[in-house]
Parts: sequence; structure tokens; C-alpha cells
Amino acid sequence: MPQHPDPPLSANAVEPGETSLPCVMVFNANDPSGAGGLAADLTAMSSASAHVLAVVTGSYVRDTSEIHDHFAFDEEAVADQARCALEDMPVKAFKVGFVGNPENLSAIAGITTDYADVPVVTYMPDLSWWDELAIETYLDACVELLLPQTTVLVGNHSTLCRWLLPEWEGDRPPNAREVARAAAVHGVPYTLVTGFNAADQYLESHLASPEAVLATARYERFEATFGGAGDTLSAALCALIAAGADLQSACAEALTYLDQCLDAGFQPGMGHAVPDRLFWAHEDEGDEAPEGAASETPSPDSQLDADDFPLDTTKH
Repeated sequence: MPQHPDPPLSANAVEPGETSLPCVMVFNANDPSGAGGLAADLTAMSSASAHVLAVVTGSYVRDTSEIHDHFAFDEEAVADQARCALEDMPVKAFKVGFVGNPENLSAIAGITTDYADVPVVTYMPDLSWWDELAIETYLDACVELLLPQTTVLVGNHSTLCRWLLPEWEGDRPPNAREVARAAAVHGVPYTLVTGFNAADQYLESHLASPEAVLATARYERFEATFGGAGDTLSAALCALIAAGADLQSACAEALTYLDQCLDAGFQPGMGHAVPDRLFWAHEDEGDEAPEGAASETPSPDSQLDADDFPLDTTKH
């Protein structure tokens, strides 16, 4: 048999272990409605040019109106998925969404501890659909196991206040620094608080540490109710951090991306609207907007620099 030399590597070939896209591992539940969960993570992170290592922790039973139930995976199945991928691919960041039970939180905390230099973005959704005892058990486990590993905690103002400051008795709601200080007690250095009710009928998002509010974004109230906005924001933030952006720049760009997703949002069913996380893929000039989408869509070329804080032109 004639001997053929191995073909030369092309100039663009990638060596094993290298990648042109940063790898991000996300732990979250499947959402068959496509509003949040892994569906949001995959599309938002891909839009931010990250390669997603998606670890399925369970599945919601839901439609676009409400969550009816959730089934959690066994913690060994969660850990095996993650460890197998991690042995093959280096990750630049972790995102943790809703993972179903304390056992899964423990497994994930063990993994993030082993990769202590990798930042962790934790998103806490509204769990009011769940059983009260299950909520309490889950949140207690999150405080003990996951928050000490968390770099940035993301959540709605009311959700984080009920969780981290349940005995608050002030005449006013806790501000962003007070929420951040409550999170810092459990080891969290940064907190992104969304949906803060401002006095002038605007909604605000604040990136805060215990010492200072680092950035603020302002939004006009929007009449539509969206599912999956928090997962979308935290996923984009995580992907941008993985790409090497500093925290303030990543936060600025993630908030702008979410605003564009909501501007292009649509209503696929009979319930809540869904962010269009792929708005940039079908907004060429002259194209008709997708059925149900907002009539005005921001330019796909719009970028927000960290110096542009605070925002005052967004609508959600």
C-alpha cells in the first residue's frame, strides 16, 4: 500500500483544548415553553458568542402562562453530565439557574469549588409557584452551599428582598446596597438587582457591592408581562464575563441586550410574552417583523459602553 503523509493542518485549525469561543457551563432546568430555563441560556449565550455546555438539572411542566410542576434529575446524573464535559473542555464561567433540589445544589457547589478560579453567576427566579416548604428548603440550601461560590447574584428586587431580608421593617424597601450587603454576608461580592421601583414610575437595575452602587440602568415600565427575562439577562452576563469583559461592561451590554430582546418580544401562545433573543438574526432593513413582535426594534449594531451608565433611554 502506498504511504500517504498526513494532510497539513490549515492555518485556521484549532489545536485540541483550544477554542475560538469561550465555553460556559450552565446548570438549569429544561423549559418546554421556550421562555426561560435552558432555552433562554442557549440562545442568549450563543448570541453573545459563547459555546454552551448545558447541564440539564430537571424539567418544568409549564406553558407560557404558568409553571405547573417541576421534576428534578438525580444529583448523580447532574454531576456526571458536568464532570464529563469539564474533563474535555475548559470553561470560562458557570451559570446556575433553578436546579430543583438541595441535592443538586450540593453537587453543583462541589463542582464550582473544584474550579474556584472560574466565576459563577447565580440567578434566583421567582419560586412562588412552588410549595412553601420546598421553597424554604431550597433557599436555605442555596445560602449554605451555592452563595459562598457565587461571584454575581442576579435577581428581581422583590425576590431577593423576600429571600435575603425577610425581617426588613423599614418604612422604605431595601436599596441595592442593602440587598448587596445581605448577599455579602453569605460570601457574594456583587449583586445585580433588577426591577427596582423608582419614584418616577421607572424601573431600575442596580449592580452593587456592599460598599457602592457600581452601575444603574433605568427603564420605562412596560405593559406586557414577560417570561424568561431574568434567565436571559443572567445568561448574557455570564457569557460576556466568560469572553473577558470586565463586570461593569458586561453588565451594561447584557442589560442593553435584554432591552433589545424585550423590544422584539412576541407572544407565542395564550400566556406571557417571550423575549426574542435572536432578534439580531432577522432584523435586516426592509424585513417585516415577526408576527407578534414589537413594531420598533433597536439597531443590531447598537453597543453600550460602561461609560454610558446610567441608562435613561431604554423602555423595559
